[in-house]
Amino acid sequence: MRMGNLLVDTYHVAWGDIMFMKHNFLNIMVMSIMSPILYLIAFGYGLRSGVTDIGVPYVAFVIPGIAALSSLSSSFSSTAARMNVQRLYYKCFDEMMMCPLSITSIVLGKCVLGLLRGLISAFLIYAIGLCLEPDYLIISPLVVLCIVLSCVTFSMLGMAAALLAKSHQSMSTLNSLLILPMTFLCGTFFSVSDLNPVFQAILYCFPLTHSSSVIRAAALPDYLDFPWISLAVLAVFMVAFFAVDYYLLKRKS
Repeated sequence: MRMGNLLVDTYHVAWGDIMFMKHNFLNIMVMSIMSPILYLIAFGYGLRSGVTDIGVPYVAFVIPGIAALSSLSSSFSSTAARMNVQRLYYKCFDEMMMCPLSITSIVLGKCVLGLLRGLISAFLIYAIGLCLEPDYLIISPLVVLCIVLSCVTFSMLGMAAALLAKSHQSMSTLNSLLILPMTFLCGTFFSVSDLNPVFQAILYCFPLTHSSSVIRAAALPDYLDFPWISLAVLAVFMVAFFAVDYYLLKRKS
């Protein structure tokens, strides 16, 4: 397929979700910023203060982790919930599958909503962090790249979850078994390197751990060496989730 056709088809698939986002933009903005701010208040100011072992205030340390967490929660939930409704209630997703569209364009198009919402949420909390800790946090192309890669990865994970889910109850179960543990254990609020090596090995099997590592290192380049291996692993997760989405859609078609 020519690249031009792929982009056009991807836009056509994403158009309905983009319009949905446009008409609900204010609600999406409020929903995107509330949870990150609550996490910042509770963990950044409520439970801990002072300077971390890498020489930065804890707020500067935790902001990139919350940005990574925001990319997970917003990208995953928006893609999964939207597709769940389209598949199980309106049945419009099945109708789209009968259109002469490539599977690749469907995967990319249905991930656009999660990508956009994840970017809004992550960059809103990061902008707040830049205002709170301007002497430590920076904005750079590497920070942007890490956040975008994280949002795409978790949006594709959300699509896979929606394609596998048989009901909203099964989606809730998946959230409890996978998303909730990642929220609190994958280095968003603490350094994974401080844990027992066995627990480190387990946590590095989750994509959010690598997302937190690369965003934090990119945001604090004077204090942390950038983990290029984690960036590569995050990219591998993205490709793997894309392959799963492609396989599931291929099987349905």
